[in-house]
Amino acid sequence: MDIDLARTFLDVVATGSFVRAAERLNITQTAVSARIKALEEQLGRSLFVRNKAGARLTPAGNEFIRYAASMVQIWERARQQVALPPGREAIVTIGGELSLWNPLLLNWLIWMHRNAPEIALRTHVDLGERLIEKVQTGVLDLAIMYAPSQRPGMKFELLLEEKLIAVSTERGASDMQSGDYIHVDWGPDFAAHHEIVFPHLRDAGMFVGLGPLALQYILTIGGSGYFRTRAVKPHLDSGRLHRVANAPEFSFSIYALSSAQPDSPALQTAREGLRMALMAERDEGESPARAEGAPAH
Repeated sequence: MDIDLARTFLDVVATGSFVRAAERLNITQTAVSARIKALEEQLGRSLFVRNKAGARLTPAGNEFIRYAASMVQIWERARQQVALPPGREAIVTIGGELSLWNPLLLNWLIWMHRNAPEIALRTHVDLGERLIEKVQTGVLDLAIMYAPSQRPGMKFELLLEEKLIAVSTERGASDMQSGDYIHVDWGPDFAAHHEIVFPHLRDAGMFVGLGPLALQYILTIGGSGYFRTRAVKPHLDSGRLHRVANAPEFSFSIYALSSAQPDSPALQTAREGLRMALMAERDEGESPARAEGAPAH
């Protein structure tokens, strides 16, 4: 079967629409329809029911998801192995949300360089839903992200229990004032809980989609907001930031997302590197080069 047919099927599933799938694939809607029709003819089953709202999976289509994902994954891994760089024994492709690359995934890259030089690395930065899709289609072996949504044929590993805490540049702040509050986009779960606890902050004057950007802003201009505990700890210790009294904490844990298929030896090494990187991040003041398992220089 043509791999493009499986890719197109998965894009329609991900977007819920032939039109949006065509936009993502940069082809016409007619071409998407033709590919799905060809796939349905080969399988002898209808995969989608189309309506004004988009495209809904039939029972056969829902059953086919895991097979389509497996086919694309096998193809992508075969293509990567054929392109294995000289002197390397395997390739690991990892992706992460932007706010997780420094320091966690930077520490991981350094650990892998020093402890597994025989493994070639491919890295990606993307949004959460796109990372999930890339794992599902085999583009990524592993995605590191916050609060991933459940998908068939995938496994989730909790790496770290993370908390979001309210901080302010004002010492002794006891509540969140809308005038200086920065509403950071920490995803739909945070937004739902935030709406319940702080309805008066629904229309905050500034909304920022990236935590590190918002943090640098309030350190420069002043203000308050919710941030990752580990990200603000140095500033709390130095006195540049202060906890907002009585403000609730929100859970915001870090997960590793991968295919449900058994890990390759290279991917097992990559997971070990993540554990070492997390240890380095937890050990205040310790550099990645001195994390357990990494040689000192």
